[in-house]
Parts: sequence; C-alpha cells; structure tokens
Amino acid sequence: MEKEFRALLLADSGVSALVGTRIDWGARPQGAPLPAIVLHTVSDVSGHTLDGPWALTTGRVQVDCYADSYGAAKALGRAVRAALDGTRSGNINAVFYQNSRDGREGGTNEADRPFRVSMDFLVNYQL
Repeated sequence: MEKEFRALLLADSGVSALVGTRIDWGARPQGAPLPAIVLHTVSDVSGHTLDGPWALTTGRVQVDCYADSYGAAKALGRAVRAALDGTRSGNINAVFYQNSRDGREGGTNEADRPFRVSMDFLVNYQL
C-alpha cells in the first residue's frame, strides 16, 4: 500500500508541480528543501470473517504538507486532497479524505519552523 499510495501523489501533476519527488514515508530528510510531503501510517486494521482473515484492509494515513508559508502549505494540502480523495489504483480500492488540521513545527528559531497542514485519509486496500 505504501508504494502505491506514494505513487498516486507522484503521478498527480498538481502535487508534483509543487513538491517534485519530495514525498517520503516517516520523516523528511534533514535540511531537505520545502515544500515537501511526509506520510505516516496511523493505523492498519484487517477485516475478518467466520472463515478467517479477509483480504481487505483499512489503513489511516496521515499526510503532512510542509512549506515555508501558511498559504503555500494550504495550497499543497488542497492539491493533495484533490489528488487522493475518492481515488483508486491497483491494490488500493479507495482513498477517502477524513479531516485536516493546521500547525507549525516546533523549535526555537522562528525562521526554521515550517508551516504544516496535516490530513488523515482512510485507505481501503487488498494485501
């Protein structure tokens, strides 16, 4: 799911125009340029039937959109939402937008604190 999810973002012209290939799972490389996207798996739940495990899994993916300004982070967030909400591809049966929140990274140097828009997406996929 992780590789296909990232590929959905890379394939979208609106997203790639803003971040290029700066889309990473888990963490943004130290000192990497902005804007950028960081992906996190928040949860992963497999279904079950009386016959055993079901092939369909539902995951929650947090997408963090980082930029040097609030407006740029919001624009990237809108592009990501447009690229993902309601889409499907390969083993990903459906992606659904759930919620978003705005924030700013911590730190003592105001100039080094990027703006962030975080969004959660439910991802239904097959193993």
